[in-house]
Amino acid sequence: MPSIAPPVTPLPATPRTAVLWCNLGSPDAPTAKAVRPYLSEFLGDPRVVEIPRAIWWLILHGIILRVRPAKSAAKYASIWLAEGSPLKVWTEKQAKLLAGWLGERGHRQLSVRHAMRYANPSIGSQLDALMAEGATRVLVLQAYPQYSATTTASVIDAVNAWTLKQRRLPELRFVNDYHDDPAYIEALARSVEAYWKQNGRPDQLVMSFHGIPERNIRLGDPYQSQCLATARLLAERLGLSEAQHRVTFQSRFGRAKWLEPYTEPTLRELGAAGTQRVDVLCPGFPADCLETLEEIAMEGREAFLHTGGKEFHYIPCLNDSPLWIDALTGIAERHLAGWPTKPAG
Repeated sequence: MPSIAPPVTPLPATPRTAVLWCNLGSPDAPTAKAVRPYLSEFLGDPRVVEIPRAIWWLILHGIILRVRPAKSAAKYASIWLAEGSPLKVWTEKQAKLLAGWLGERGHRQLSVRHAMRYANPSIGSQLDALMAEGATRVLVLQAYPQYSATTTASVIDAVNAWTLKQRRLPELRFVNDYHDDPAYIEALARSVEAYWKQNGRPDQLVMSFHGIPERNIRLGDPYQSQCLATARLLAERLGLSEAQHRVTFQSRFGRAKWLEPYTEPTLRELGAAGTQRVDVLCPGFPADCLETLEEIAMEGREAFLHTGGKEFHYIPCLNDSPLWIDALTGIAERHLAGWPTKPAG
């Protein structure tokens, strides 16, 4: 009998390059029912909580997921938009703008999608969609200017987990950080200057970054040094002396010692010391979210005013600022170098 030739897997009709813009994620609705699976996935990530799995599983499922979803849902409800979670709304808009700006620079043989490390749209589902569109090369670009294993490496873990299930893999590149990118620093500075032009200047500018356990730094995580470098470059660009600004860390979780100084106690101290006006900026968050809109703009405000402060201002994240999208486009272009992104001829 003649041998039967194996089927030939066709090549993509039009091989494409793609950018996957990744952010942390958000529940699908501001309800305890929607928050519970989101928190389970987020807090169940061993990159986020580095406690022995068996012990942490009991704490997470026996205590935290019984109590925290309702409390978190109320906080999400306080900042929820008609279109959904602010983080999702801004992240999706940033991806669309990035695609447009790259297209205007001639990168028309290029797809851009956004994904969330936790919840929807998932990294795996968006990589599937890009592959279906013919992507053979993917740049994974993250909404974390400062590298941390808790965030940056976790996204890479999710991409790697997806690759284990694939037969044909695309070429992959990852952007680890851009904490000192000049265009990113300039976008931050210009956003502050624009705010001050309309609202006047504060007595103190507080730059609040998301915190991580201090133990992570001892184990080699470069996050703290990159946050301090971003703050130093921004302060220099704004012409601020050391006495005119502070760097703090927010969102502490659990009893372990996290990076200090903590944001809320610092705001209380400033209020009690008679500081008249404080402005707070969150340089590590390219998009407004629960941690900026509720934790800082609401809880931080209350902490400062309750202890004697007179005037509190929250300076919004970069969101859809043209300078920020320009900076993001430049970062993407540098890391796409050498890959075909423009039509031939």
